Amino acid sequence: MTTRDQARLRAAEVRSEAASRGVPAGPPLASLPERLLTARERKGVDLFRAERDTKIRARYLAALERGDYRELPGAVYTKGFLRNYALYLGLDPDEVLLQWRRERGDGPAADPVLVVPRTVTAPRQGITISPKVFGGLLLALVVIVVVGYVATQLVRFSKPPTITLTDPGSAVVTVDASVTSYTLRGSSTPGATISITIPGRDQPIQVTAAADGTWTSDVQLRRGRNQFSVTATDPETGKQSDTPYALVINVPITAAVTPTLSLDQPADGAKFQTSAVVVHGSATNATQVTVSAAFSGPATTTTGGKPAPSPAPPAAQTATVGSDGTFNVPLTLAAGKWTLTVSTTATGGGTPVTMTRAVTVNLQGVTLVVSIKGGSAWLKVWEDGVLDPTIGAGGKTEPNNKVLTFSATNTIEVRTGKSSITFFTLNGQSLGSLGAAANPETWLFDPPAAPKKTNHT
Repeated sequence: MTTRDQARLRAAEVRSEAASRGVPAGPPLASLPERLLTARERKGVDLFRAERDTKIRARYLAALERGDYRELPGAVYTKGFLRNYALYLGLDPDEVLLQWRRERGDGPAADPVLVVPRTVTAPRQGITISPKVFGGLLLALVVIVVVGYVATQLVRFSKPPTITLTDPGSAVVTVDASVTSYTLRGSSTPGATISITIPGRDQPIQVTAAADGTWTSDVQLRRGRNQFSVTATDPETGKQSDTPYALVINVPITAAVTPTLSLDQPADGAKFQTSAVVVHGSATNATQVTVSAAFSGPATTTTGGKPAPSPAPPAAQTATVGSDGTFNVPLTLAAGKWTLTVSTTATGGGTPVTMTRAVTVNLQGVTLVVSIKGGSAWLKVWEDGVLDPTIGAGGKTEPNNKVLTFSATNTIEVRTGKSSITFFTLNGQSLGSLGAAANPETWLFDPPAAPKKTNHT
């Protein structure tokens, strides 16, 4: 038996009890579920419309119309639902509650405190965008993007590139007097063209800033004040940095000190009986000295009054001035009169100093200079027929670039293991290499006769 059937049965019992007490019978009394269902249908709404209007779940309303009160959360909630539903359907809520109690078989006990249940929140409606609204939103978005792009370009074109120097760290710096170049470092807008203008130079030095904005450039320095102007240019907009960066790099100018020069030997007018002449002296404020020799004329004349042929002058010789200020420059001069010129190379750009000496070489005997060039060579030497003690009876292998000087009264004889790399200078006159092949050869030097090959071993 359903709850609705039970409600009908209870209504019948009420009518029977009334009849037994002599109460006239009225029209049949409908059960509460039937009254609710009939009132809703008369109102012309379905359960879902009633749910939206009353904020009571449809399943609870259906349970009330079936009389299935077990589906409801409790008596207190049931009375609240019945009161709200009765008001909605146009019924008397007190009568509806009284009938509900009678059909449940409750006595006339006082109603418990009514706690109204939380109403059902109507489901949130989804956002519906019509085509017109969508088109308007899309147009607004396009306008925002265009305006943003234009604003960005305006800011870009109106804002000049930046320029800073990180090295040197100040606008005026002084470097060491020996510095001839400097590496400038800085930062700017990425891709900007950095121009470094130097007074007196037509074209500036230009470099491009890297992706991170850094840039470097090497500049040449001269002694004194070096002034630079550094600017940045955006290659796309053509705008330059507002204020060029002015930089000054000072290179100290040292005072030029005039060197001094003195010659201890040879004395002016000195005469030598050997071709080996040593120039010795001292200098201050000088790094090097250079000695050159110019032939002035023969020391004697040949038979018949004809002058001897002029020998080729030796190459100029350069020597470094020692820490004590002294220097030694050896020369090999042929017989004759010579003018020696000694000049200094000054420190710090001072004016060089030059001195001259006149000497005469009137050879007595034989002076032979032997040079090894192009490898090592074995040598054996006889001076006036006697083995040279520095070479020895077994000969000696001399290294590349070795220079040896031998002297004798009449003759010098040299045996070389490699004739093509052995060079001779006889009495200041260069003879060069006497042999074309790298073969052992022996040469006899007996001036004034020409050198000749012998079989001396």
